[in-house]
Amino acid sequence: LIYLILRKKNLNAIDLYSYSFILGGTIGNGIDRILKGYVIDFINLNNINFPVFNIADISINIGFIFLVYNIFKKNR
Repeated sequence: LIYLILRKKNLNAIDLYSYSFILGGTIGNGIDRILKGYVIDFINLNNINFPVFNIADISINIGFIFLVYNIFKKNR
């Protein structure tokens, strides 16, 4: 991902944002995993039955959504 962000000259803004979100979330979860041995999930939605997650997980999912959006936009 770092290579794609820094070296690819033909990336559009959506690709750049999506790779950056995914890389940021991966680094965030990786730091927790290396320093603590586990990832700290702290956002708990008690009102609905949903898994506990953190900001890094949100970032990875936003990046994925941007990638999927851009794929569908290109294939139109």
